[in-house]
Amino acid sequence: MRHILILNAKGGSGKTTIATNLASYLASEDKNVLLLDCDPQGSSMAWSDARSAACPPIRVASAIKQTVRPTKNTEFVIIDSPAAVQGRELSGLLRRAETILIPVLASPIDMRAAASFIDTIKKSSRVANKHAKIALIANRVKERSNIYHELESFLKKKRIPVLTHLRDSMNYIRAMENGIGIFEMAPYATQADLNQWKPITKWIKSKRSQP
Repeated sequence: MRHILILNAKGGSGKTTIATNLASYLASEDKNVLLLDCDPQGSSMAWSDARSAACPPIRVASAIKQTVRPTKNTEFVIIDSPAAVQGRELSGLLRRAETILIPVLASPIDMRAAASFIDTIKKSSRVANKHAKIALIANRVKERSNIYHELESFLKKKRIPVLTHLRDSMNYIRAMENGIGIFEMAPYATQADLNQWKPITKWIKSKRSQP
């Protein structure tokens, strides 16, 4: 059973977007998926409520007030973490993960907030002892903006794999509203987004993403 933690201490970085789209991708590959919503806002739960029974099944559960146990046949647990996570709560989440994805927005405020947080994650015993692998995703990127190049420079200094740059696309908003992922939308409308996701899905499938 793989545990993939979507993590960033700052709110609004796109954790739920990454979590729901990754869950829908794995479900479309006939994997048994549990999407664990650890955020009090319950965004993943709201996404699940909008999801049609005709879509590939994904078990979505809130871990805010109860302990959620995966079923024996669960292959992937995707953990949508809360904002402002730190201390014992952060340590508890890290202990559960073999794979960690950190989305970072292309803004000076987000980059400053992410800098110290990423360093904290790298120094954690889970990552330092190579019991979990970590990678970054540049999220909501506008390639023609000046901040895009600042983000590129920032991410390279972290010496962590930067898997891809996800564009600022309305497709993600439509997918969230309808309880689906971009992999379940018409390919002609999402081809650019699907191409940007290929490095993520390839890394998830590879041994490089696992201890």
